[in-house]
Amino acid sequence: MTTEHAITDGELGEKIDLTHEEVVHLAQLTDEEKILEKKLRRRIDALIMPLAILVYLMNYIDRNNYAAAKLQGLEADLGLDDTKYQTGLSILFVGYILMQVPSNMLLNYMGRPSLYIGFFVCAWGMVSALTSQVSSYGGIVACRFILGLVEAPFFCAILFYLSKWYTKKELAFRMSIFYSGSLLSGAFGNLIAAGILNGLKGKRGLTAWQWLYIIEGSITVAIGLAICFILPDFPETWKLLSPEMRHVAQRRLAIEAGEADLDEEGGMSQIKGLKLAMTDIKTYAFAIAYMCITGAAGFQNFFPTLVKSLGYSETISLVLVAPPYLFMVAYSLCHSLLSDRFGKRFWFFVYPIPITIIGFIIFMTTHSFGPKYFSFFLMVFVFAQNGTLYSWLASSIPRPPAKRAVAFAFFNSLGNSASIWTPFTYLDSEAHRNFPTAMGVCIALQAIGGLMAVFLYFNLRSLNKRQERLENEEVQLSEKDLRRLQATADVEGIDIAAARRLQKGFRYVL
Repeated sequence: MTTEHAITDGELGEKIDLTHEEVVHLAQLTDEEKILEKKLRRRIDALIMPLAILVYLMNYIDRNNYAAAKLQGLEADLGLDDTKYQTGLSILFVGYILMQVPSNMLLNYMGRPSLYIGFFVCAWGMVSALTSQVSSYGGIVACRFILGLVEAPFFCAILFYLSKWYTKKELAFRMSIFYSGSLLSGAFGNLIAAGILNGLKGKRGLTAWQWLYIIEGSITVAIGLAICFILPDFPETWKLLSPEMRHVAQRRLAIEAGEADLDEEGGMSQIKGLKLAMTDIKTYAFAIAYMCITGAAGFQNFFPTLVKSLGYSETISLVLVAPPYLFMVAYSLCHSLLSDRFGKRFWFFVYPIPITIIGFIIFMTTHSFGPKYFSFFLMVFVFAQNGTLYSWLASSIPRPPAKRAVAFAFFNSLGNSASIWTPFTYLDSEAHRNFPTAMGVCIALQAIGGLMAVFLYFNLRSLNKRQERLENEEVQLSEKDLRRLQATADVEGIDIAAARRLQKGFRYVL
């Protein structure tokens, strides 16, 4: 049975005499440490971010080449009708969701993200390449399901991984840079598909869509092998960092959170992390918001088909997909940079919602080339919301890592569940009317996502007010509180009283 210790700041202060200047010193980096922090950040950005972007690029290319393969004869070769094609599209996310929480709990338990991520990158690359050999509806469904299983660990793992390297003030811009990998895949994946359609169709007796899977899957396997050897695990284990730089890397995250970014000792920490995550209402609100924007972004699975409604050939349609994505790559980076600079998340998540709704309405109600193609540039504003939501989640789910890992996994599971059913809203019978059912669903989802953002804003604001009240009162500490403080004190090389005072600066980002 857990007992409560009536230990307060006042009582701790009687044992340890800390001046105001000493407390301030403990709550921020020294000038020398700030210089090291800049060097550390440059080193992290130079190695980790390019690898993360590259893998995410291939993740989306391997996942979405199914849509490009549709224009290259996949349906005819495998005898797929509208329903079978949509089932093949959505089945990936069934496997994807089933693996989310178990995979992230395993990642946090193993503690070797380089090998963990690298292994699964190789695995999904092999599955993608072997998809080229399917010859039936059952075969493509099986491959898509397995692809979902082996792709599942990557996204949550990389979100969890980046949160172990960057502070919340740095995350939004980096998350946007990271997410640009998926946007680039929308552009270059379809350009690659167009090139294969023109250059390799019929070579060695293989169709264009078979070459598409072989080439892109093989590239992914090579990148996965490189990840295993190049990607560092965590700051405290990266041998290329000096001891001083490793200390700064841990200290800056501990200062920001008011506690060390460590799990409790013992094998039960993962189960406790699961319980902590699933009893935090913020986990559900973020997950529903992500489900809404994922569902609203479901048009990306049909983007080549939507663009083909403009009346051009398969090759031209694949090329026309690229400009909206490239526009959003540049725009989302500026969007997230400003979000970081102003320290705001709510408004940067909400303002794209009316823009995307206007885009969906224009697409539904017009048939001429100019307005219809312009609507795509408005619809892709939904992707600007992703980087904001990722960084908002990362800064709003408190440590320990075991809780954060499960929360990220649940967030991604529920979010991607929209990808199971939204494909069935794109009805071929409504193609001539510009898919009114699908566009209506996208509008409704964006509205619900906005409501979730409003809830999160007021919930986090109330938590910040509670934190302010706690700072002005003497509060009893439980054994659990003391253990967490001791973990921080051990990392910082300070006493529990100082670690207690470090917590007083923490606020949720609104």
